[in-house]
Amino acid sequence: MAENNKSAKTEFVNKEIRARQVLVINEDGTKLGPINKFEAIKMAEEQGLDLFQVGMQDNQTAIAKILDFGKYKYEQKRKQRENKKNQVKVENKEIRLTVGIGDHDMDTKARKAREFLEEGDRVKISLKFKGREIAYQEFGKQTLDKFFEKIEDIAKVEKEAKLNTRFLDMYVVPKKG
Repeated sequence: MAENNKSAKTEFVNKEIRARQVLVINEDGTKLGPINKFEAIKMAEEQGLDLFQVGMQDNQTAIAKILDFGKYKYEQKRKQRENKKNQVKVENKEIRLTVGIGDHDMDTKARKAREFLEEGDRVKISLKFKGREIAYQEFGKQTLDKFFEKIEDIAKVEKEAKLNTRFLDMYVVPKKG
């Protein structure tokens, strides 16, 4: 595990602090000034707490805080979990079309794109050119425009249609509100 690896460690507690001088900050936030590392550790142990290195002031002096390290780690993990829960994950979905797609097929694909957009997902609309259809890119553009008209009430174009090898790709996202 990376946490047990001493060289990759970023959190120094008590005897792991490398600096000789420590600028100590008490639990309530008052600065106690630069003190010898061993005296600061002794002060923390007398209170039943830990000395935790917050940062470095210069190469010789560490900034350390007296706190309950177990409680601190628990609070950090809890905040991390809370932030992860509040994140909105936007997925990318793709709809593939062809130049000569039928009206019913287009309606079905538009209905599926509408579902994706209602869920808040970003949709990539790819139009594939087969064989010599690539010579008639304007027909592909017309097909994409016709498709977008079916979903434009709930979608807005994020990236205009752009030719990418044999695909004409366009990205749409849900409208706000």
